[in-house]
Amino acid sequence: MQYTLSRTRFDSPVAQLLCAEIQEEYVRRYGGGDETELGEDDFHPPNGDFIVAFDESGEPAGCGGWRSHGEDGGSRDAEMKRVYVREHARRQGLASLLVAAVEASAAEAGCKRVILETGPRQPEAVAMYGVLGYAPVTPFGHYACTEGSIHLGKELGSAKE
Repeated sequence: MQYTLSRTRFDSPVAQLLCAEIQEEYVRRYGGGDETELGEDDFHPPNGDFIVAFDESGEPAGCGGWRSHGEDGGSRDAEMKRVYVREHARRQGLASLLVAAVEASAAEAGCKRVILETGPRQPEAVAMYGVLGYAPVTPFGHYACTEGSIHLGKELGSAKE
């Protein structure tokens, strides 16, 4: 299956539909949705980006985004959020494609590292991030003190190198 990746406003109907589905997935797996506070402007360039994957028929198949996180000596991390693939499109490499697009966008914006939070009830995500080079980082954000929360990160090469 071929996918088209499109930068999409986080407050767009398609992005909000996919994010609602993600929340339903979290409820099934964890008993509640992600309580991390997200603002509509968090995912607007140059301080973030949100990407939707469309299948060959034009239907949304998945999404992922990043938002700025912190400042350290003038550099900032990109916090990856809302990486999701609809059930019919899973196990086809789309999640890895979305992660690569998020990483490329963050590097282009000057971020040096991507960080993320996930959990033990998403073993397929944890495994994928490991294969893609993500490693444990210092806990951060809303779930920093939550038992079992998994915090990962990956250094990025600059898109300008």
